[in-house]
Amino acid sequence: MSDKPVEEMSFEEALRGLEEIVTRLERGDVPLDESISLYERGDLLKKHCEARLNAAQMRIEAIRLSEDATPKGTEPFSA
Repeated sequence: MSDKPVEEMSFEEALRGLEEIVTRLERGDVPLDESISLYERGDLLKKHCEARLNAAQMRIEAIRLSEDATPKGTEPFSA
């Protein structure tokens, strides 16, 4: 498992890390204190993945369409 700071991870790295944590916790052979630490990191990874997915969705939604409904370009998403 990577000790890389979550905020520096790509979506794929974070997802892979989350999958590793779930696998370890599901085995049930991790001591309680380590389980708690794994759970906390898993929660951070989950939130990071959600944020990256939300950002990607906003970028997709910001694609502008021309009058004939073909993509015309993109514009930054503004909330």
